[in-house]
Amino acid sequence: MTKYKTIFAGLDGYEKGGVEVINDDPKNYVFSNIFEVASKAKPWEKVAVAKNQEYVLEVIRAEGTSSWRVTPHDEFAMVVDGEVVIDLLDPEHPLVDPSASGSIALSGEPKGTVMGKVIARRGHLALLPAGRCYRMRAEKPSVVLLQTVSGPDTVERWSEICQKY
Repeated sequence: MTKYKTIFAGLDGYEKGGVEVINDDPKNYVFSNIFEVASKAKPWEKVAVAKNQEYVLEVIRAEGTSSWRVTPHDEFAMVVDGEVVIDLLDPEHPLVDPSASGSIALSGEPKGTVMGKVIARRGHLALLPAGRCYRMRAEKPSVVLLQTVSGPDTVERWSEICQKY
C-alpha cells in the first residue's frame, strides 16, 4: 500500500507543483501556485489565479490593514495561510451600484452600523455580503483566496504566474 504524506504549504515554505499532460496540448492548461503568487504580490493586491467567465479566484497578500471596500455581490474569503481579521460594516446609505463587478475601494472611513468582525485562520471561510463594507487586517503576512467577480482592481498576470511549456 502506498503511503502519502500531506504537507501544508504557506508563505514561509511551498513547493511549486505542475501539470503533467498525458494526451493533450499543454496550452489547454494553466497552473500557478497561490503561495508563489502571494510571495511576489504587493500587500492587498488582488491577483487572479483562476477564471471562469466573469468569476475569478484572486490571491491577496494580507499584510497590515487594507482600505475599506464595498462589494455589489457576495464574495467569499478563505484564509489559506496566517490569520486575518475582517471588519464588517453596514453603510448608512448604498455605496456601490448593485450591477457593478468586483469590490470597490473606498476612500476614508465609511459611516454606518458596525456588524462585527471575523477572525479567520488557515482554512476558515468568511462571507463578505453584498452591499456591505469590509476591511481586512493581518499582523504578519498572510494569504487570502477570494472568490469574486472580476472587477477594476483584479490584476491579471497570466504570463508571469502560469506554468510555461
